[in-house]
Amino acid sequence: MNQSTNFVGQHLFGQVTSLCNRSVLKPVIRQTNANRYYKRLHFYEHFISMLYCTLSGCTSLREISAGLGLAQGKLNHLGMEYVPPRSTLSDGNRDRPSSIFRQTYEHLYKIYKPSLSDSTLPKAVTQKLFLLDATVFGLFKAILKTSGRYSANGRKKGGIKKNTVIEASSMMPYFIQFDAAADNDQLIYKHLSLPQGSYIVFDKGYNNYRQFAAFSFAGIRFITRQKENAIYTSTMECLHGEGSPTAILKEEIIVQTYKDENNKVQTLKLRRIAWWDADKERAFEFITNDLEQEAITIAQLYKYRWQIELFFKKLKQNFPLQYFVGDNQNAIEIQIWCALIALLLLSTIHTRQRSKMAFSVFVSVIRLHLFNYIALNTLIDHYRNPKTKVVIDLFNSG
Repeated sequence: MNQSTNFVGQHLFGQVTSLCNRSVLKPVIRQTNANRYYKRLHFYEHFISMLYCTLSGCTSLREISAGLGLAQGKLNHLGMEYVPPRSTLSDGNRDRPSSIFRQTYEHLYKIYKPSLSDSTLPKAVTQKLFLLDATVFGLFKAILKTSGRYSANGRKKGGIKKNTVIEASSMMPYFIQFDAAADNDQLIYKHLSLPQGSYIVFDKGYNNYRQFAAFSFAGIRFITRQKENAIYTSTMECLHGEGSPTAILKEEIIVQTYKDENNKVQTLKLRRIAWWDADKERAFEFITNDLEQEAITIAQLYKYRWQIELFFKKLKQNFPLQYFVGDNQNAIEIQIWCALIALLLLSTIHTRQRSKMAFSVFVSVIRLHLFNYIALNTLIDHYRNPKTKVVIDLFNSG
């Protein structure tokens, strides 16, 4: 590598991947036997290649191999032993289980979660609050079952659905389940496990009274909207004094019937709150198994559910998954996990640096200067003060 008086540390890609280098990922690699059966494509080279795909915006395996191949002299900062050829990377995306990338995300999330706490809600609330929703990534090849209406030409797209549980304390995924876009959202309940005493908020598409009873039994409180066709029995109406918020139209205790796994009719005691939203000029009906919190708190917690929509927007805008480099479900899941890992790493850096730069701008700058030798703190300082000198090693920037 050429020596230059302008040399500033390591390139941006190396600074980002320093948060997930070999030593950081060693426990995951050992626990999952990620390199078993792979003589050439070790997990770390596979992981860095797909992370490069995400950060650089590559749309094909050929672009990944060519892009990294032209940066051969800079791979020492990444800890890569070699650049995987296109065919080897294709085989790895098909054969190496995406669950290893899931565990990689979970491992990194546990490490960097403390750096991501940034919420307007009280800490005592966010530590217990989880948000549930789903988003769909469209596929031009019908790899999974289709969803939605037929287009004018009589065709439908395939799609992969990402059911996501966001932890409010970090605004990053706590749990993710991939399903075909046409599958029922409620399939996530088979795999979801939450700590006792937590809150989970979701829209009425996830309403399942049998699951509501399971939540109550496990000491988990839920908040959702009531379906328009819900049939219930009101047992008690709560009275409010003069100081109560005028937005509370009605509050009552209701009994809901449902059938258990043995097809026997059971009853479930819930709380129903009719709430007037002045901003949207419409009424909302909430149901919850929390019989103690104030009605205004229940409404505010449900309103906070919108944050998960902002998370999906943040993911899709900054790491657009419009093109998948593999044509099988395993490869698609790997690419989505790498996008989530990239979001986690850059969010951690953005928060730690206390950057006032818009996150979308920050991601764009990283993408444009991925192999340039610019110190991250210098880059952010330049945004705070445009007069700050930014030094780039032109000899090594390629």
